[in-house]
Amino acid sequence: MRLKGENFDAEGEKEEEQKLVVGYALTLKKKNSFLQPEFERLARKKGISFVAIDVNRPLSEQGPFDIILHKLLGKEWSDIIEDYRQTHPEVAIIDPPDAIQHVYNRHSMLQNVVNLNLSDFPGRVDVPRQMVIMKDPLSIPDEVAKAGLKLPLVAKPLLVDGSAKSHELFLLYDWSSLSELEPPLVLQEFVNHGGILFKIYIIGDTIKVVRRFSLPNVTKCQRAKVPGIFPFPRVSSAAASADGADLDPHIAEHPPLPLLERLSKELRQRLASYLLRDIELGKLSYMIREHGTRDIFYVIDINYFPGYGKMPDYEVIFTDFLLTFMKSKYRKLVN
Repeated sequence: MRLKGENFDAEGEKEEEQKLVVGYALTLKKKNSFLQPEFERLARKKGISFVAIDVNRPLSEQGPFDIILHKLLGKEWSDIIEDYRQTHPEVAIIDPPDAIQHVYNRHSMLQNVVNLNLSDFPGRVDVPRQMVIMKDPLSIPDEVAKAGLKLPLVAKPLLVDGSAKSHELFLLYDWSSLSELEPPLVLQEFVNHGGILFKIYIIGDTIKVVRRFSLPNVTKCQRAKVPGIFPFPRVSSAAASADGADLDPHIAEHPPLPLLERLSKELRQRLASYLLRDIELGKLSYMIREHGTRDIFYVIDINYFPGYGKMPDYEVIFTDFLLTFMKSKYRKLVN
């Protein structure tokens, strides 16, 4: 960690000596949502400095850094970060490219939830039944029928590549519409969940849950009479928040925190060989409760480095996390 002289912010308040230098390589959209003024101001007061990485210059010529925080796609960037990680083992990379690559595939990301060891808890955590379609749209109805999936289905692009198209989700009620889809994609059975889903943020050992409005339950009548492909509404925005709404407690009750803590721990162990080796950053993303139950949950999506700017109190949680993480890292180096 680096130390500098005494500093004061724009309001004349004393800042702590600089302890931590965080280099960041983020898209403009992610930078604007994450590095909000209040967050940067609080970070400076705690001795944390955020420095933009110039992707057009050799990374080895920049810094020095204590932590590199990044969310950029592409093999060229992955190679740069991997080379830097090998030559600068003292710098914490959040996270290594090969560690997060796994969650960019919507099918493989959820396979790690299947058959998790949660036997100590009542109820069940699973994923909706799903299948991958790689090509030939005309064969999709037959493939879905053979797999035994039931309508309605949610269609999702297979890869999460950061483009707007990769976030386009659709709901299908009838068989004929299946052949209009564009592979590669994942088809997932729609689970009635009372129109509410839970967005779960994980930063280290801290777990925060917020409620978001989602699609209402689908009735048998709708399944029989609604043809076509319908775009899924975006539920990640703060405008979709359901935290202040007057909701049925059987629907709105948060998943039990001990269950989420155990789920996070089990996923960390299962993915330890290639994912989140040093850190756990926003892995579990969206969870729903099956309507009519209290303790049957489904994980429907996993997202690395989600929109923390929409998480309550993220400024305090994230700055404390960075400082705690570095203290832990340096203790390991000393020992």
